[in-house]
Amino acid sequence: MNKSGRTGWLKGLSIIVVVGLVGYMAWGYFFSSSTNAPHFLFVPVSHGDIEKSIVATGQLEPKQYVVVGAQVSGQVEKIHVEEGDVVEGGALLVEIDATVFETQVQNAEAALEAKKAQLAQLRAERELAVLREKRNNELFEKNAVSEDVAISGRIDVKVLDAQITASIAQIKADEASLAGDKATLGFAKIYAPISGTVASISVREGQTLNANQNAPELLQISDLTTMTLRAEVSEADVDNIKKGMPVYFSTLGNTDKRYHSTVRQVLPTPTEVNDVVLYQVLIDIENPDGALMDSMTTQVFFVEEKRTDTKTVPLAAVKGPPHRAFVLLKQGDEVVRTPVKTGIRNRTDIEILSGIEVGDEVVAGQLSPAGQQGANESRRMPGMNGTRMPRGPRGSA
Repeated sequence: MNKSGRTGWLKGLSIIVVVGLVGYMAWGYFFSSSTNAPHFLFVPVSHGDIEKSIVATGQLEPKQYVVVGAQVSGQVEKIHVEEGDVVEGGALLVEIDATVFETQVQNAEAALEAKKAQLAQLRAERELAVLREKRNNELFEKNAVSEDVAISGRIDVKVLDAQITASIAQIKADEASLAGDKATLGFAKIYAPISGTVASISVREGQTLNANQNAPELLQISDLTTMTLRAEVSEADVDNIKKGMPVYFSTLGNTDKRYHSTVRQVLPTPTEVNDVVLYQVLIDIENPDGALMDSMTTQVFFVEEKRTDTKTVPLAAVKGPPHRAFVLLKQGDEVVRTPVKTGIRNRTDIEILSGIEVGDEVVAGQLSPAGQQGANESRRMPGMNGTRMPRGPRGSA
């Protein structure tokens, strides 16, 4: 091949390469670029309710319960109830072997009877001493006896009066001791202090109890008609919890049912769990059907604010600071920046007081072809016809 032919061949090859590159770039521009062009995610302005709440967890317990203990030592003779039984106040629960206490009562009663007999004897002796004193005084007036005899008769009466007084005091002490022995005997039978449900039984028949150091626990009676919910609130939220604040909760076993009540009390002493400071908030709830049980775990919502029949949009649809909030409103093929006035906001939605109406569509995000939100939403917002909107101020609503 001569030199001129080789030059022509190289020029032709260069032209083919250039045309190929231009074609590839054109294809990338018209097809790839259009494929990656962002698309808006529009949501309508809805009408409904919105609330701002503090979420916490809690555990249920009976508002009133009593741990019944034994005040005397002995062997458990009879248990008259089982766990889960509903008992009335004053019902017999447990009997402890009372043989020792019955013997003590019998001995005290016998000693008391002996003291009363001694008192009767002293009173009879006093009557005799009074008669002797009277006779000796009469004889002394007739000079039939000496003065010493008359004085001795008066002294005998006074001595018997003192002995009678001491005997009466001793009888009172023995009566008090007997009353104590009878009370101890009564402690051998344990009665229900309140009406409620037998939540647990800690002893068994035949078990020996020792009440010398402390009162052994026998069982627990819980009044399940009113429950108390202990909710744990973080120190970041506890300042917003007030007495009488509306609250609702659901149990983990039945998340579809809500129980409504109000805050009774915020306990001042915190607990620390894994370096997190938590305060306990007490909430009372009526439980007439017994659906709520001891130690149930709950999810609790403390309602700070709530609005019904209002306009709402997703929180991501509102841009800018609260005093200069705006949305990107769809108008035909255009997206128009529209100022709005906002109200209550929670973790997902925000209330719209004015600026747009129910049914209007606003931009809630930007979708890429893969269906994900585009990263360039904050930098450029092209309209439906390809026009570009001016960049709005950043900030969350």
